[in-house]
Amino acid sequence: MAARDPALSAAVHLRPVQFVDTPVGRDGEVARLAGGLQWFAGYEVIGGGERRTVPVTGFDDFVATLPEPQAERAMLLARRISAPRSAITAGERVLRFDQPQVMAILNLTPDSFSDGGRHDGDPAAAAATAVDMAAAGAAIVDVGGESTRPGAATVWEGDEIARVVPVIERLAASGTPVSIDTRKAAVMEAALAAGAHLVNDVSALLYDDRAAGVVARAGVPVILMHSADPKRGAEGVMAGGNALTDTFDWLEARIEAAVAAGIDRAKILVDPGIGFGKSLAENMVVLNGLSLFHGLGCPLLLGASRKRIVGALSGEAPVEKRLGGSIALALKGAEQGAQWLRVHDVEESVQALRVWRGLRDAALVAR
Repeated sequence: MAARDPALSAAVHLRPVQFVDTPVGRDGEVARLAGGLQWFAGYEVIGGGERRTVPVTGFDDFVATLPEPQAERAMLLARRISAPRSAITAGERVLRFDQPQVMAILNLTPDSFSDGGRHDGDPAAAAATAVDMAAAGAAIVDVGGESTRPGAATVWEGDEIARVVPVIERLAASGTPVSIDTRKAAVMEAALAAGAHLVNDVSALLYDDRAAGVVARAGVPVILMHSADPKRGAEGVMAGGNALTDTFDWLEARIEAAVAAGIDRAKILVDPGIGFGKSLAENMVVLNGLSLFHGLGCPLLLGASRKRIVGALSGEAPVEKRLGGSIALALKGAEQGAQWLRVHDVEESVQALRVWRGLRDAALVAR
């Protein structure tokens, strides 16, 4: 056996890198990412304050140099990275994770940072908009009744329920897959009773002590999002360190807590929480290293549409002028294997993904 490597005696993280156009003719040289459309030839190994790239072909030999706990950890991460993600059901629909799909955003608030007020007080019109989003190619519509932008006032759960339930009832009746974007257990209960199929919680079930129990009893899928301070949302601040691996470790702990609460691991999705308590630099670190999160073994959602990072990188473009940057970030997510992309601009995002998918399909055939 090769000599042990003391430089990686601390916690190990693996990030798939060196993505290739096709696995054809490269048997044993590349690995498939999460059962999807991407293949990669190497792992970036992060640990002991160092980073190095290990080819897929030499990964087993490399693991043999690690102390036993780190070797077991590296093998676990590698298995999670490549394992296909289990499909979830949304009413009569089956939502698979073998290619990137769009989650449409439907804000029912008067004060959302992006499109607040557009659907306030008109559930019929809001539901019609959501149905149009599904017709345009969205796999699921994410309905929210409380803004989580910095400085937004907390909404009483009764008001939040009054905003979302009439819309969810209409969507459920139409057969449209729908998720409820909330951090409050009472809202989750009301939304699920109205027909919602999935819970999307920006606090990863930490804002409300009853939330994990509600999700577990309902047996529905849940999205756990990273936030530097789940009680403060977008106003929190990360404590320093490595934004990428710290976010990974936090989400891993939240997954384990959710499983301990009775939630099926196969029904957990993760979101690194772009803009939630992260500086511009920290957001870019997380986006550039996004493929690391496949080591959690859960489907990955990226929500960067129209966010502050787009404005900051494009001459302070206002929210209504952030389509191009939002598409760029969505495609960045697709390139790194994100299975769901949460967006405002459905038609344009679906078109971008269809073009991306066409290119991937062409690359995957023998040349």
